[in-house]
Amino acid sequence: MEKVDAIGGFFFRAKDPKALAAWYEQHLGINPVTQTADEQPWMQKSGPTVFAPFAMDTEYFGAMDQQWMLNFRVSNLDALIEQLQSAGIEIGRRDEIADIGSFARIHDPEGNPIELWQPKKADDA
Repeated sequence: MEKVDAIGGFFFRAKDPKALAAWYEQHLGINPVTQTADEQPWMQKSGPTVFAPFAMDTEYFGAMDQQWMLNFRVSNLDALIEQLQSAGIEIGRRDEIADIGSFARIHDPEGNPIELWQPKKADDA
């Protein structure tokens, strides 16, 4: 069976797309959509990508009307949290899940939930 290789993009509606793209670039290092062949799009590091539908009544995303949540893998969650807090971004919650890793929750300026995930390394056991 032929399968897809990876996520090629994530597209969503925004009240102010330019401002939101600038926020993601400034705080999370995600390059905005390229406009010319000379510009570099955001390149992900290889690693696990979780694709997981949730039940309609899940409270995991926060607001019940929220249909999606971004989850970004990070290398150093503590350093990123410090950087985000220095920029005035509230850290909603932090979790440790054995054998999976460390998580933190933030929201973008339009209220979309973002989960930051530092996977547990095999040598962390």
